[in-house]
Amino acid sequence: MELSQRIIKEQTTKEPFPLSILSLTVGAFAIGMTEFVIMGLLPNVAEDLNVSISSAGQLITMYALGVAIGAPILTVLTHRIPQKKLLCLLMVLFILGNGISVVAPSYAIMMGARVITALTHGTFFGVGAVIASNLVRPDKRAGAVSIMMAGLTIANIIGVPLGTFIGQHMGWRSSFGAIAIMGVIALIGILIFIPQIRQDKPASIARQISALVKPKLLLYLLVGALGNAGLFAVFTYITPLLTQITGFAEHSVTWILILFGCGVTFGNIIGGKLADWKLMPSVLGLYFMICVILTLFTFTIYSPTAAVITIFLWGAASFAVFPGLQVRVMSLAQAAPALASTSSHSAGNLGNAAGAFIGGWVITHLSIASLPWVGAVLVGLALILGIACYITERKSAAA
Repeated sequence: MELSQRIIKEQTTKEPFPLSILSLTVGAFAIGMTEFVIMGLLPNVAEDLNVSISSAGQLITMYALGVAIGAPILTVLTHRIPQKKLLCLLMVLFILGNGISVVAPSYAIMMGARVITALTHGTFFGVGAVIASNLVRPDKRAGAVSIMMAGLTIANIIGVPLGTFIGQHMGWRSSFGAIAIMGVIALIGILIFIPQIRQDKPASIARQISALVKPKLLLYLLVGALGNAGLFAVFTYITPLLTQITGFAEHSVTWILILFGCGVTFGNIIGGKLADWKLMPSVLGLYFMICVILTLFTFTIYSPTAAVITIFLWGAASFAVFPGLQVRVMSLAQAAPALASTSSHSAGNLGNAAGAFIGGWVITHLSIASLPWVGAVLVGLALILGIACYITERKSAAA
């Protein structure tokens, strides 16, 4: 009786969104910078390391594969380490990877540095999401995850343009030096502000894997991958879309992408609130909205004003879905929430890679103007699969 009263008291006295979550946001910001800033510095990197642009592009591919494949493995191998200590170790590894990037004398060493930082990506977000959700009341979990994830979205608005500017004016290695400094700041914040959270005895590796391979959970991971594929089938080629079809000058695209990032940040916060209100209905409603927006984009891409408005709404809706889907995946694998959360990021990165590949195929075999409706079809598949899962769950609950 006393134990249950203490648990109830702990849940009701938790702050809605404690300051400690912001230290996770800073870490997410740094990781977002290291993932995306290299896209704007590829020519500089290629020239300095004496490789082709396409070879330099493989630094992005290997990062995505490092997240998709390496992160779940690292999460399993470190499942017995206390969560706060694990976050600190991950940030040390992140600082090390970016530090190596600063001094990398060859392409091979630079590739190794990218893989090291990629390993920290998925595991940080997986463990961070679990910690963030445990720092708040149960009815605020999705909102807490969205605040942590906001670091990733803000990185696209502020961090990536700033990192690109630094790299273009002070050398690309300076960008990774700045990211390493951000990692140090995040590490200090985690050491100071993240409390020692009481954890249950960690489940065995076999039990965690068995919790992850449940058909229902795997279906939700597929939903997330399909949704990301629809996003990246279009977003990967947004610059040629806007310059060749809409008619924008190349320098204008930067400002449009910043506007997209503002939509992403807005959507991420709103999505967390919607998911705390009605989890699955909001996720499915947002996927439907993305389908509609991408379908409209097929037509609005020909009008500069309409295209810009559509891109803002598309960014907001696309990232509003993430907090709710993350919480849903974590709740389906109660024995391994960190592994499930990490696997969600892995599935998302596989979706990113698949979307970029499908987008390239569409440009080659159809036309670049076909990208928006192809993206809508991919998100539509995610919506249909999500609705099927939800209806099945409702029927099971009723039975």
